[in-house]
Amino acid sequence: MSNPIKIITTEDGSHSLYHEGLKETYHSFHGAFRESIHVFMLYGLDSWLMQNPNKKPIRVFEVGFGTGLNAWLSLVWAEQNRVPMLYHTIEPFPLEEEIYSQLNYGEMDESIAHYRPYLQQLHRAAWDSGTVMSEYFNMKKEQTTLEEVQLYPMDVVFYDAFAPKKQPELWEKQLFEKIYHMMRPGAVLTTYCATGQLRRDLADIGFQVEKQPGPPGKKEMTRAWK
Repeated sequence: MSNPIKIITTEDGSHSLYHEGLKETYHSFHGAFRESIHVFMLYGLDSWLMQNPNKKPIRVFEVGFGTGLNAWLSLVWAEQNRVPMLYHTIEPFPLEEEIYSQLNYGEMDESIAHYRPYLQQLHRAAWDSGTVMSEYFNMKKEQTTLEEVQLYPMDVVFYDAFAPKKQPELWEKQLFEKIYHMMRPGAVLTTYCATGQLRRDLADIGFQVEKQPGPPGKKEMTRAWK
């Protein structure tokens, strides 16, 4: 049986994946690398640090480890900013080595090329246990679903699940209620998704919801504060 996941190249030259079963890409075809930096680093980690310059460590929860791009960029961010990070990520369907070993994220920015080996290390780290990845980055990677995972107090949430049209069950209001309950006061959730239904659900739960400019090729994204 052929692998339903194929590597594709997005407009900024970085790789993403195409899931043939869902007929969906893992990132924006306008640029996977640019999208992750914009949505999760700029409007997630950078925004939180501006509001909490003296609060350490930072606790991050990611829905959808996927290609490992967000986790790798977060490790780079933690090392460059010298902010200790506790990173908790879930993924029910991990990638096979033949896929993740070919991903080119480490080649996208020469200024951070020396962090390139960490991408492979993140994928190879043991599932369902904690791992010290670097001086400032500790990770717990779990092969489970959002419905089943046990959450810990968190400061930043990366909601990077497949789009609502493809997997609507991942965007049910009760899942965001579960996350909200474990977010610390002042914590932030960021996602590429900009649907009206998502924003209404987040507001109903109690989030302060913001429309923010989207990454290249996308008009808007969503950021929500507790």
